[in-house]
Amino acid sequence: MRRLLPITLLLGLGVVWGLNRVAVAQRSPQAIFVLGGDSRREEFAATFAQQHPDLPVWISSGTNREYAEWVFSQAGIPLSRLRLDYQATDTLSNFTSLADRFQQQGIQHVYLVTSDYHMRRALVIANIVFASRGITVEPVAVPSNSASESWRKAVRDGGRAIIWVLLGPEAELWLGKAWQQVLATQAV
Repeated sequence: MRRLLPITLLLGLGVVWGLNRVAVAQRSPQAIFVLGGDSRREEFAATFAQQHPDLPVWISSGTNREYAEWVFSQAGIPLSRLRLDYQATDTLSNFTSLADRFQQQGIQHVYLVTSDYHMRRALVIANIVFASRGITVEPVAVPSNSASESWRKAVRDGGRAIIWVLLGPEAELWLGKAWQQVLATQAV
């Protein structure tokens, strides 16, 4: 019985991922979603936004407002297209803080912009949190010279994402506090 749970979870994630790929092929992106954490992501997104002039650009916990606005202004992107959100404190909350908002606005498909080394973990979370709200993602990797993050981080945050989906948005506060305690004990 204990062996069935991990297998069932993996099969479930595989089905969600497969359905996401089918949906991606059938929908056109409605927004560009940029994960904060590296200013190069915003710089890349400004250039990418030039190629997609009808899409709003959402940045989750990126650089400060002044710098972000400057980057996009320099690229000729009207600031009216820019949506800056500073609620997220980590990769999971990049998704959980905006999933319901995207759903309320009818956003069903986004370009996901993050660093190439970070994409695996971001996609694991997206394919759980965003998929739970009917939102599909199309990855757009920002090139870097960094090695990919470990599978451990992807699995860990995938587990946190599953808990968030199962317990609902109220779980975010609990997950955030619990995660901060884990990190604090590892730092000692």
